[in-house]
Amino acid sequence: MRKSVITAAVTAALLLSACSDKPEVTNPAPNASAETDKTVTAANVLLTKSPLQDQAPQFDLIHNTDYAPAFELGIKEHEAEIAAIVANNQAATFENTILAMETSGSLLSRVSRTFFNMAGLISDDVLQKTEADLAPVLSAHRDNIYLDPKLFARVDAVYQQKASLNAEDQRLVEFYYDQFVRAGAKLSDADKAKMRDLNAELATLSTEFSQNSLKSFKNDVIVVTDKAQLDGLSESEIATLAAAAKAADKTGYLITLVNTTRQPILASLNNRELRQKVWETSAHRAVASNGPLIVKMAQLRAKKANLLGFDTWAAYAVADQMAKTPTAVYEILDDLAPKALERAKVEAADIQAEINKAGGDFTLQPWDWAYYAEKVRKEKYALDEGSIKPYFEFNTVLKDGLFYAMHKLYGITVKPRTDLPVWHSDVYAFEVFDKDDSSIGLFYLDPYAREGKGGGAWMDEFVTQNDLLGNKPVVYNALNIPKPAEGPTLMTFDEVTTMFHEFGHAVHGLFSKVKYPSVAGTSTARDFVEFPSQVNEDWDIDPVVIANYAKHYQTGEPIPKALLDKILASNKFGQGFDTVEYLTAALLDMEWHSISADTQISDVEQFEHQVLAKHGIDFAQIPPRYKSSYFSHAFSGGYSAGYYAYLWTEVFAADAFAYMTELGGLKLDNGDKFRQTVLSKGNSEDLMQDYIHFTGSKPTTDALLKRRGLVD
Repeated sequence: MRKSVITAAVTAALLLSACSDKPEVTNPAPNASAETDKTVTAANVLLTKSPLQDQAPQFDLIHNTDYAPAFELGIKEHEAEIAAIVANNQAATFENTILAMETSGSLLSRVSRTFFNMAGLISDDVLQKTEADLAPVLSAHRDNIYLDPKLFARVDAVYQQKASLNAEDQRLVEFYYDQFVRAGAKLSDADKAKMRDLNAELATLSTEFSQNSLKSFKNDVIVVTDKAQLDGLSESEIATLAAAAKAADKTGYLITLVNTTRQPILASLNNRELRQKVWETSAHRAVASNGPLIVKMAQLRAKKANLLGFDTWAAYAVADQMAKTPTAVYEILDDLAPKALERAKVEAADIQAEINKAGGDFTLQPWDWAYYAEKVRKEKYALDEGSIKPYFEFNTVLKDGLFYAMHKLYGITVKPRTDLPVWHSDVYAFEVFDKDDSSIGLFYLDPYAREGKGGGAWMDEFVTQNDLLGNKPVVYNALNIPKPAEGPTLMTFDEVTTMFHEFGHAVHGLFSKVKYPSVAGTSTARDFVEFPSQVNEDWDIDPVVIANYAKHYQTGEPIPKALLDKILASNKFGQGFDTVEYLTAALLDMEWHSISADTQISDVEQFEHQVLAKHGIDFAQIPPRYKSSYFSHAFSGGYSAGYYAYLWTEVFAADAFAYMTELGGLKLDNGDKFRQTVLSKGNSEDLMQDYIHFTGSKPTTDALLKRRGLVD
């Protein structure tokens, strides 16, 4: 599964600070020096709305030291705006309360968006210190708003009269009311004080977890000094490792980790000892630093849930999602688990047979799986990654694959914008145009892995679309493709699929046509937001699309039909492994967040084994996709008790893709309908009803089981 990481801290800061076109407060704060403020304002472009197209950030003029003073002024401005709403002597109305909050905090919103995105893309010591300092400050600011009894009284008054509003306004009122209640607005003063303390501590711990994870990418590396140990890698891959070592001021070859337990390099390394070293470094990273944090965070979240009237954090987290209850989540995970495990054991037997045939006198271990699975795949389909990658050159995949498919489906055109500043020299900027050549918004692509950048792949926004202020979307995708030392970037097919997946999130943000920013774009339930991205994955294997982009990078020759047929035939290969790997991570997330506040856990890895055994899926050869100590989704990425969402939404995605296939697949009629009924709606309407408007009925799991190859 791919991920979309929307930083929890950003989300918390923005819930009451949507973008605004109101004149911005740049006067000195009451206790600040006028001369100092004048200097800060003149030099800090964050303090005024960007003059660039669609308010794209001025990355070339922003300095890391600009953020702290900008946050300080942004918080003061937002405090003043909220205080004015509270002090209003007129009866609470939609306009003077809900709409006033929706248009407040423009400076804080802009600074937050830019800062937290950059903290995940180009983090350094300055940004990390700023983030650590900000965590409790932003937590307190959020609490000051949500736990203000006078402000909530106004929100509640509007909520009680919502029947007089139109449907779109009602949706926004319900959004704010639910956010206040879930934040603790109805608690006693004593319990509000406890909530503030819990929120402050959780904000600090979450930031610490995130920064420990970033440090792990730098520190938990494998240095190889003997080139012979890299047997199995191509000369280009070896040169990339040598360049990485040189950049890190190390001698030899540097293997860095991606943000999953499974490491892609394991499929190629012939040296079993090195494979074991790579796997163990991956599987046990950050245990010492993040292990204690995980236990503490799970306990604190349980306490917070109890204050709010829920038995567990999982119950609280799922209550406002489509699943509604942990029971519903466990049902779908536990229903799929035995089918996935059965298939995985068949795959394991095939791999063990391959080991035995090759003369291996050992039992299959996790570090052997990818290596021998690749051999099994070669034997079954006469296919190996080395024969595939020359046909998946990055620029060709992007332009003749992804952008071509999006043009066929939605009629959009994506054009480079080399005049726009970017945050790193590797980043591409584009403008997206609609069928009528009107501009939809801006899209940035940050494709390569590097130090200071978070692992995995994700989408986020710098500007959220909304009709209220006339803002067009400015979105980006982050990938983590290894950058070659020289020459073209040749992609694995998994990387191709990730590129398509993340652009599914991008079009969700780009196609938004919603009035209010708080419910626009990708601001949906977690167990819905992955739906558009997973639908988009499948277009990479559409015969018309893949034939258009799968061309040899040297000759330009299209991929041979026989090889293409093998790729399509092998598409379901290893789905037992993939599904078990995902399910174990999703179950870990749910179980961590199902503990009580007084549960004592002394050994994180032992806890992992216990809960997986409980669900009958503790299969030693297939560890969780994310083990707890680097499970950023669950402990710093806003997906606590929410990682199940990838499977939940895949039910929707498989069902929707099957529906489109029946209606002719990749054509404008299908794209226009999907765009109109789903992608343009954000969270402005009931999400299940949006889906029903698209297909005509609720989804079933039939297409999912076929998609994953778990049934014939």
